[in-house]
Amino acid sequence: MTQETKTQKTKLSANDSASSNGSNGEPMIEAIRLSKYYGNFAATQEVSFTINRGEVAAFLGPNGAGKSTTMKLLTGYLAPSTGRARIAGYEMATDRIEAANVLGYLPENGPLYPDMTPRTLLQFFGAVRGLSPSEINRRMHEVIELCNLREVLGKPIGKLSKGYRQRVGMAQVLLHEPDVLILDEPTAGLDPNQIREVRKLIRKLGETKTILLSTHILQEVEAMCNRVVFINEGRVVFDGTPQDLQGEEPNLEQRFHQLTA
Repeated sequence: MTQETKTQKTKLSANDSASSNGSNGEPMIEAIRLSKYYGNFAATQEVSFTINRGEVAAFLGPNGAGKSTTMKLLTGYLAPSTGRARIAGYEMATDRIEAANVLGYLPENGPLYPDMTPRTLLQFFGAVRGLSPSEINRRMHEVIELCNLREVLGKPIGKLSKGYRQRVGMAQVLLHEPDVLILDEPTAGLDPNQIREVRKLIRKLGETKTILLSTHILQEVEAMCNRVVFINEGRVVFDGTPQDLQGEEPNLEQRFHQLTA
């Protein structure tokens, strides 16, 4: 079987999606009845949603709701107990390598090596992803500018501020030009100026990427997102626009309390 035939067989129809937000866009992130059990404890239960091409979706919920677990299931980092995950039509259970070519995943504590510099780390990850030397040079220049890293390229990552480390992680995620970004708490622990810079970057990326990001900062939802998936106790309790989430409540904080009280 040729690689082209294999790709055609593994990229599945959008009509097989578990859920849809009603748009006509191409499904890029699909959770299909995802559950993860640890003994008798259910970290997630029957989680289903679809994020279409061009959407920037916030993944909300209290601590322990199952957000990080769901993201790990979507990216193939964890195998589900039941259910399926797809990225850009690729089944994560069987086609994770192909999906990795179009996916950028930034966990809350990203894979940064403190003794490396941003320059050497980007060169290393570019080589691991199979980019040619010319591609590495081109993409390094682009992500360094995009993430404002020029001032710290030669400094050990372990000596950088949390904000700069977060930028390095984002640059690494963007290096191979993925179509889909899954970002777990991208502004956690940052100061207000750093948060502003990350928000600005995500808004810019949202012009060309499909993004799912988890956050506890409700202002970020209003500032960056056109979609909200809300999870509580391992189950989806809301899926819609930020405006629909707020409804008649004076603010999103009040609505958050209602959904989790």
